[in-house]
Amino acid sequence: MSRKLVPKIILEGTRLTHKTDLAFALNEHPRVVGPRKYRYPSPLISGEWCAFSNFPWGRGLVNFAPEEEAQALETYATWARLFELERYYSWIVDRFHFSTIMHQHLYGQRTYDFRWLEERLLPLGFRVVLCTRARDTFEAARAERLKVSGNPSQYDDLSLFLREQDCLHHIAERSALPVLKLDVTSDDIPELANQIADWLEQTGGLYYPES
Repeated sequence: MSRKLVPKIILEGTRLTHKTDLAFALNEHPRVVGPRKYRYPSPLISGEWCAFSNFPWGRGLVNFAPEEEAQALETYATWARLFELERYYSWIVDRFHFSTIMHQHLYGQRTYDFRWLEERLLPLGFRVVLCTRARDTFEAARAERLKVSGNPSQYDDLSLFLREQDCLHHIAERSALPVLKLDVTSDDIPELANQIADWLEQTGGLYYPES
């Protein structure tokens, strides 16, 4: 019997860095989740669901308000416990604690220490892919996104994305989790997914960690 594929991947990055595109690509990548002869529900979750407010593009796990701090931290603890209970499962996360630290620092002037969370994620085999792009390519990426965006105003000020990307780099440097810094400037989703698969294979990230 072949070893069970149970990768645990957190995709981080500012907007326009293909996090969600890569999440879907990885969830159907034969080297990451195995060959699939039919489609079934995806193990995809996101810190960007904005599930704390009953209107589109509201608050959630990343951009929660000060009075929602306890709710946000309980949500993180709940996800951590679920990951521990279902440790022999693959999980792909589109934005998580890096984005919370970044957003709350830049826009809320609040500092959060998620070492406790990483101490629980590390033994489970979680890895972070930090998606970045060349600074001079955000303009073209925005033009493509505006063709399909339902909330185009969020892309008005590209300087915010540059600042967020710099902040995420600093957060990654301090993380206890293995981090792959992935340059997505090529916009070639299949090839970028292959690069992630290569890294997972090389670092043992496809299987549950050996005890």
